[in-house]
Amino acid sequence: MKAQVLHDYDPALKASSWVSLEEVPDPKIVKAADVIVRIGGAGVCRTDLHIIEGIWRPHMDPTGGALLPLIMGHENAGWIEEVGPEVEGFKVGDPVIVHPKVTGGTCLACRRGHDMHADGKFPGLDSNGGYAEYLQTSARNLVALPRTLAPKDVAPYSDAGLTAYRACKKAAQQLLPDQSVVVIGAGGLGHIGVQVLRAMCAAKIIVVDISDASLQLAGHGGADHLVKADGGEVEAVLSLTNGKGAEAVIDFVGEKGTTHRGLAMTRPMGSYYIVGYGEDIQVPTVDLIISEKNIIGNLVGTWAELTELMSLADRGLVELATKHYSLAQANEALQDLNAGRIKGRAVLVP
Repeated sequence: MKAQVLHDYDPALKASSWVSLEEVPDPKIVKAADVIVRIGGAGVCRTDLHIIEGIWRPHMDPTGGALLPLIMGHENAGWIEEVGPEVEGFKVGDPVIVHPKVTGGTCLACRRGHDMHADGKFPGLDSNGGYAEYLQTSARNLVALPRTLAPKDVAPYSDAGLTAYRACKKAAQQLLPDQSVVVIGAGGLGHIGVQVLRAMCAAKIIVVDISDASLQLAGHGGADHLVKADGGEVEAVLSLTNGKGAEAVIDFVGEKGTTHRGLAMTRPMGSYYIVGYGEDIQVPTVDLIISEKNIIGNLVGTWAELTELMSLADRGLVELATKHYSLAQANEALQDLNAGRIKGRAVLVP
């Protein structure tokens, strides 16, 4: 099969190309519950840039290079190409979206539904992923797609959408109609988060972003107030919340000072949900004690939450803005993402 392969890390992200289109062996059925998915869409995620930078190296590649070469791509959807002998409920040709973490299913974390905290493979990060024509995964990772949804249009839901959904679901369960929620960053994850919040709660939604295009996208998604991140965003949010700050702040950026500003936008006894990453959170412990603010980390969501998100998408309550690239254009997609030229999410379509 054809695949885009990463051979070297590039900490400065200065290279003109990062992956190369190559012929590699087709994935095979190894375990009885394995499934081969013909990729219909593979999302291009900022995590892929962080992989190229080497940020994930201490976690996924501690030896500093043994993992490479690697086929990236952890946001995948497509059609079943082949099934193992013990697979039930799926057949060849079925459209599916793939939960990104492959686990055995019998450990305590798995049985509680928290596969992302269990041992197992994370294709695209520590093993070969979906920047290819085919992907090996497990039947327990599959969610059947409604016929209304095409794989190339929903692939990024399997990580970006699912991560945004998990964080916004946590917040929405605590928010009341007379309260406020701030979304920092309305790009690839944030524009999904705004729609999830609109579908799941009645709180006032305030969106903060440096990009006019992203703010416009957030407005179409249901935001009540749009705030330009021009240095005065904290004051603007405080003005919109009677000087108190918001009950919930969801930070999809997590770098370039947003963690400090996000906490400043959070009212006492409020919750700051951190999703994006790239800098440290610096806060005096006494400030947390006096304000009783909560800092809540957010990883990718569960299999059950992916089914919930597909239900919202099937009903038209959440729509993903995508830009499609061919598999051969993977470097162009990655460069466009790095340069901030993508509205919504980029998707590779083999």
